Amino acid sequence: MESETNLQWVALDKERVITIDDPITFEVLKNSMISYAREMSLSLQRTAFSPNIKERRDCSSAIFDSKGNLIAQSKDIPVHLGAMPLSVKSCIDWFGCSLSDGEMVLHNDPFTGGSHLPDLTLVAPVFDGDSIIAYVANRAHHADVGGVSPGSMPGMAESIEDEGILISPRVVVRDQEIERNAISDLLETTRTPEERLGDLSAQLAANIIGRRRLNDLAREVGWSRLDLLFEQLQSYSQNLMEKALSEFGNGIGTFTDYMDSDGMGQWNIPISIKVQFDGSGVEVDFTGTSEQVQGNINCPYASTISAVYFVFIALFGMHIPTNEGCWKPIKVIVPKKSLLNPEYPAAVSAGNVETTQRIVDTVIGAISRIALDFAPAASQGTMNNLTIGGIDPVNQKPFSFYETLGGGVGARKGKSGASGIHSHMTNTLNTPIESLESEYPLRVLEYRIRRKSGGNGKWTGGDGIVREIEILGEDCTISIQSERRHRAPWGLAGGKNGARGRNFLVYEGNTHVLQSKTTIRVPVGTIVRIETPGGGGWGLDSSMA
Repeated sequence: MESETNLQWVALDKERVITIDDPITFEVLKNSMISYAREMSLSLQRTAFSPNIKERRDCSSAIFDSKGNLIAQSKDIPVHLGAMPLSVKSCIDWFGCSLSDGEMVLHNDPFTGGSHLPDLTLVAPVFDGDSIIAYVANRAHHADVGGVSPGSMPGMAESIEDEGILISPRVVVRDQEIERNAISDLLETTRTPEERLGDLSAQLAANIIGRRRLNDLAREVGWSRLDLLFEQLQSYSQNLMEKALSEFGNGIGTFTDYMDSDGMGQWNIPISIKVQFDGSGVEVDFTGTSEQVQGNINCPYASTISAVYFVFIALFGMHIPTNEGCWKPIKVIVPKKSLLNPEYPAAVSAGNVETTQRIVDTVIGAISRIALDFAPAASQGTMNNLTIGGIDPVNQKPFSFYETLGGGVGARKGKSGASGIHSHMTNTLNTPIESLESEYPLRVLEYRIRRKSGGNGKWTGGDGIVREIEILGEDCTISIQSERRHRAPWGLAGGKNGARGRNFLVYEGNTHVLQSKTTIRVPVGTIVRIETPGGGGWGLDSSMA
C-alpha cells in the first residue's frame, strides 16, 4: 500500500465520515482550538529563560476537556504530546473538583502519567462559573532538576532519586501567581534556581493565554456549544482513524529490536511487539519485552503509549485532527514491571528520550511485515542527549547546558531520507552556535553533516551530524545518553543499514571512545565529539546487486 494513496483516500472521505450540522462553524472552532494551543507554545518559547526552551523549543502545549481528554495540540514534541493526557488525568484524579479558579498544578511523576523528571507539566483548569469545563496544559524540559549530575540526565543511574526531584501533583499557582514556598524544594534542589523560576513563569503565562482564549470564545458561542464541539472533534477523529486502519484488514506483524545497553552493564535489551489489525482498530502487544532494568532506559507507560500513538498518526493520520479520538481504535498492551511500564523506583531519564525511539522502530518494523511498501526504514533511533554542567568562570554560578542532536532519517519507497534533523519522538531545533557560546563557557569547534553515513539503497538514508564542543571554563561534568552505537539503524527491502553513532572525548591530543551512556568529569580544554547515526536505506540499488 502506498502512503500517498491512503492520505488521498482519507481526504476524500473527510466530509462524510461524521455528520456535523454546521460544518463551517465546526471547522472554524476546530482550527481555533489548534491555534490557541499553538499560541500557548509560542508564548512559552518567547518568554522562557533557558536556551533549551527559547531556542530549541523543547516544550509543548495542549487543550483538554473536563475529563482530561485531549482536544487540540500544538505541533510540538511528539514524546510530550501523547503522554500529556495522562498527566492531566492524574491531576484530575488527585484533586477532583477541588481546584479553584486561578490555581495551577505542577507535575513530573513518571509513575503517575509523567515522562522523565526534567519535563515539568503545568496544568490549569478553565471554569464556567463554579464548574471546570476544560483544562489547558504545557510541558517544558527544564535544564536541571537536581540529581547526581548537572542536567538531571545522568549517563548512569540506578533509581529515580539519582535523576532529580520527583513532584507528584501539587498546586503551585494561586491567583495566577507562583507561590515560591510551593516550589521551594525544587529551587533548593536545582543547580540553576533563577532559570527554573523563569521557565516556570513562562509556563504560567502560556496557560493564562490558553484560558483567556477559551473564555473569550465561550463568550461568543457559549460553553455548551464548545462542550459539544469537544465531543464532535473526538468522534470525527476516531471515525477517520478507524477508516484508515480498516485498509489493513486483519493483518498481523511481529518484530523485535534491541536497546544497546542500560548504562549499568546490561546489553542487547529486547523490545518485542505484535501488531494486529482487526478491521477498524489495532492491538499493539509488547508481551515478550524485557523486564525493567537496573539502568535508566526504563520507559514510563505514558511515554510508551505516546510513541505508539505517534507512529499511527505519522503513518495513517496526517490529515486527521490529533485528539483523544485518534487513540480509541488503538489498544496497547504493556506488561507491568517491564522495560516499557516500570515501577518505582526505576530510573527513567533515558527511557523517555531513547527507548521511545526504539519503540517507534519496533512498531514500524512490525507494520513493514504487513505492508512493506508502506513502512520507512529505521531513522537514527536516538536523540543523542548531551549535557554539560559546571561553574561559569564569568559569573561564578552553576550552569547546565542540555541539547539533543539530529541525525539521519530512514528512506521510504519513493523518497530518500532527510539529513541532519530530529526525527520521530523529538521535534526540537538545534542550539544555535551563537546562543550556546554566549550563554555558556563552551565553544563549538565543528558542526556539519556526517557525509555518507546514510544507508545505501534505491532510496538512500539521510546522513547524521558531527558536533564538537570544547570546554572553556572550569572543570565540567559531561553526561551522554545515546543509542545506535552498537546496533545500526536498519534498512528495508534490500536497503543497507545506516552508520552507527560514535562518541569521543579528546584531551591533550588523545582521543578516547565513550560508551553510549556515560557521565565523566573533565578538565578545561576537553573536547567532546558526537557523530550521530545515519538513517537506513530503502530498496535494492541496482548498482549494489
